[in-house]
Amino acid sequence: MKDIFYGMEKLSLVDFEGHIACTIFTKGCNFRCPYCHNSELALNAPIAPISFLDILDYLNKRKGIIDAVCISGGEPTINKELKEALIELRKLNILIKLDTNGSNPEVLKDLIDSRLIDYVAMDIKSGISGYNRIIDKPNAPINEIIKSINILKSSNIGFEFRTTLVKEFHSKRDIKEIGILLNGTDKLYLQKFTDHGTCIKDSLHEVEKEKALEYQGLLSKHIKNVYLRGY
Repeated sequence: MKDIFYGMEKLSLVDFEGHIACTIFTKGCNFRCPYCHNSELALNAPIAPISFLDILDYLNKRKGIIDAVCISGGEPTINKELKEALIELRKLNILIKLDTNGSNPEVLKDLIDSRLIDYVAMDIKSGISGYNRIIDKPNAPINEIIKSINILKSSNIGFEFRTTLVKEFHSKRDIKEIGILLNGTDKLYLQKFTDHGTCIKDSLHEVEKEKALEYQGLLSKHIKNVYLRGY
């Protein structure tokens, strides 16, 4: 099959909570979030792919140590060969987590229905009115994002929503809108933004912990469990 992975973190204790995971990254994204720290992947930089056969070989040799794979990006669901790759990974009898921006609900539903993923982390960039500004697109796929939220809520797999807090893009108004968007859901992580020098845009800033705690309180009116991650 075609090689669709362009990055690999051989061992991670943080990408799939409770599991020792290998994280592999697809290239290309339909969003252009300024604080994305995988800018080379998101912007389709000319980097060489990693052999999928080498990835399978690595995972086979570490059976009993690595118990999960995290598929990240970029945005994995824009890759037509993703399902084929997941079918091969499923044969290894390890758990599979998908990171997604939720813009392709049909793909998400198909992967869930085909039992090819065990857990989903879906990014919630903002409330509805803030999406266009963050993803740098004129028409954010809000209907598709809402469909993906509802698909996860009605699914029988584990999932979480997550929002990376960035001072320049998240105000109290945005947070309140996120609460409305996710009203009645079970779990949201508010993630601390860290600038590692690889973002699409420079000179962005984290939201201070005091403000993050305030946002946590506001969101708890709508969402059962709101956690801070990285603070």
